[in-house]
Amino acid sequence: MTSFAHVVYPTQHPGVVRAENAVVALKNAIAGFDGARGAASLLLAAVVAALLVVANQVVDTWGEGHLLAAWMVLWVVAFAAIALLATPARRMAALLRSGYKAWMESRRQAAEDQRTWNAALQDARIMADLSRAMSAAAQDIRKYY
Repeated sequence: MTSFAHVVYPTQHPGVVRAENAVVALKNAIAGFDGARGAASLLLAAVVAALLVVANQVVDTWGEGHLLAAWMVLWVVAFAAIALLATPARRMAALLRSGYKAWMESRRQAAEDQRTWNAALQDARIMADLSRAMSAAAQDIRKYY
């Protein structure tokens, strides 16, 4: 008499599945990262630190008898600065980020224009294309006068 043994083997290795899941989770975490929020937090921390240094200098001039009041003033300054400056810091970080992106785009465009111009100086066909495009643009502008 013959007997058969049916052994079911997994089609995927469990370690490979875990590694793939980890990579997907890492990609999702990176995609959800907001650079403006981090920059705003960093800017806010810098401003609050500067305010705390100033408050500490003021508090140091007080005598030893007012140490508890000095710490209370220092913490009030810290929390008030965080509460009052969070939104302006976020706006400033977003403004700086958009300004940097616009500046980088203009630099990229200028470099591309320079490469095209250098290529046109070497190739008469490209120069002719540029000349035709510029004269067509000038004719389009004359329609508005």
